[in-house]
Amino acid sequence: MNMTYKHILVAVDGSKEAEWAFKKAIEIAKRNDASLILSHIIDIRTVATIEAYDRTMMERAEKYAKELLENYKEQALAAGVKEVTADIEYGSPKVKIAKEVAPKYQADLIVCGATGLNAVERFLIGSVSEHITRYAKCDVLVVRTEKELEK
Repeated sequence: MNMTYKHILVAVDGSKEAEWAFKKAIEIAKRNDASLILSHIIDIRTVATIEAYDRTMMERAEKYAKELLENYKEQALAAGVKEVTADIEYGSPKVKIAKEVAPKYQADLIVCGATGLNAVERFLIGSVSEHITRYAKCDVLVVRTEKELEK
């Protein structure tokens, strides 16, 4: 059994929880001399609903994703991670991360926040982190913020 990680996938959505997960993923990547894959999923169901009222929504979602990932990529490289890949996908985050993005990059660890931006989806059908934990074929680290630990 291998005790190191070589391809670490971190799911980011712009939330404070995802930022904590990102910071922890950087430290794990550095300790393991691993590559880091930054993944942002544009939830097309949410965007499509808003797009009916605002035709620029998809364009803005893509711009936000590119800026978010570029910023995180720069931070990771500056912190000493040698190889960083940014990946933008479209669909349901809970499905894409575990079932498509992780296998695509042969991730052996997925790091995600305990909660994220989509409170409605979490309430109706469970959290993204719960789904990733259930369906991923690799290890999953669910990161909690100090606020969540105080409860």
